[in-house]
Amino acid sequence: MSGPAPAAPVAVSRFMDAQIEMAHGAGGKATRRLINGLIAPLLMGGTTTLGDAAMAEIGGAELALTADSFVVRPLQFPGGSIGELAVNGTVNDLAVAGARPHTLLVTLVLEAGLRTEILEREMHAMAAAARRAGVAIAGGDTKVVEHGHADGMYVTTAGIGVKDRRASLSAAAVRPGDRILLSGYIGDHGCTVLLARGGIELDASLRSDTRSLWPMVDRLLDAVGPAMRWMRDPTRGGVATALNELAADTDLSIAIQDDRVPVRDEVRGVCELLGLDPLHIANEGQLLAVVSPEAAEAALAVLRHVDESATIIGEVRAAPARTVVAESTYGGARVIDMLVGDPLPRIC
Repeated sequence: MSGPAPAAPVAVSRFMDAQIEMAHGAGGKATRRLINGLIAPLLMGGTTTLGDAAMAEIGGAELALTADSFVVRPLQFPGGSIGELAVNGTVNDLAVAGARPHTLLVTLVLEAGLRTEILEREMHAMAAAARRAGVAIAGGDTKVVEHGHADGMYVTTAGIGVKDRRASLSAAAVRPGDRILLSGYIGDHGCTVLLARGGIELDASLRSDTRSLWPMVDRLLDAVGPAMRWMRDPTRGGVATALNELAADTDLSIAIQDDRVPVRDEVRGVCELLGLDPLHIANEGQLLAVVSPEAAEAALAVLRHVDESATIIGEVRAAPARTVVAESTYGGARVIDMLVGDPLPRIC
C-alpha cells in the first residue's frame, strides 16, 4: 500500500523590505531583490534567472511567453507614445529571447475623464506599431478606474512568440572571450521622456528610440545564429543593469570600454545636470548581444546595416566574477553597479 503523496515544501519569502517603494519597479537592485526574494519563491518555487520571456512547449511547438505593463508619463513624447511603446516593448522581449513575435493581448486601464481623442490616438498608434512589427492584436480587456488613479491610462500586454530554430540563447552559453555588441546610442528614451515632462531647461532635440527589434534580430540569427550566446533589450535599469544581471547569472566578469559606448551629447548633458550615468538610463529600441569572438565582426556588420552607431563595447572575462567594469582609454577603470533607486520614474 502506498500512503499519501508527500506535501510539497512550503515556499518561504526572503524579502525583508517593510513595504513596496517606487525603486522596486525601476528594474535595478530593488527589483531583483523583490523578484528573487518574494515573487519567484512564492509563485515559482524558488529563485529564477531573470529573462525577457518564458519558454513553454505546447503540442510540440516551442513558444515564448512574455507580459509587460506600461505606465509612462506623459502619454505622448517625441518619437513615440504609450501605445507604440506597449507594442514594441512586448515584441522586443520576445525577439531578444530568440522568438519570432506572433500575437499580443492588450489590457487597458483607463482613468475616468480621459478624453476620447487621446484614447483613439493611442489605439491608432498601437495598431500601426503592430502592423510594422508583423504581429496580431488578438484580444484583451478594458477597465476604468476613478479619476486621478491611472495617469490617464495604463497598458498591460501579453505576448506570444514562436522560438526560432536558429536561436539557442542562454546565459549558460556565455564564455570568457565572447564579445559584447550594442546596437546604437543609449539613453535616448529615458532622457526624452524626462524632458517631455518639463521642468528642465535644456535645449535638446532628443527622440525616443522605440522600435521593433525583430528585423535586427532576424538578420543576426540569419548571419551568425549558432554563434549567438545571449541577448537583452536594456530597458529599465539600462545597459548597466542588463550587464550586471548577465554577470550574476554567469558568474563571470563583463568588461566594457567607456569610449566605445555611443551616447549623444544631449543625453550626456541631461545626465550631467541630474547626476545620472547614461548606462543606467532606459532604452526602448536597442539590444545587447553576446557572440563568439569569431563571429563578432559579422554580427557587427549586420547591426551597422540598421544603425551605423552600433559597436563592440567589450568582452566577457573570467574574473573578477559577477562584476561589470568600465575601462577608459587612459588606463583607469570603474565598477559599474546595477541601478539603485528610481531616478527616472514613469518612463516605460
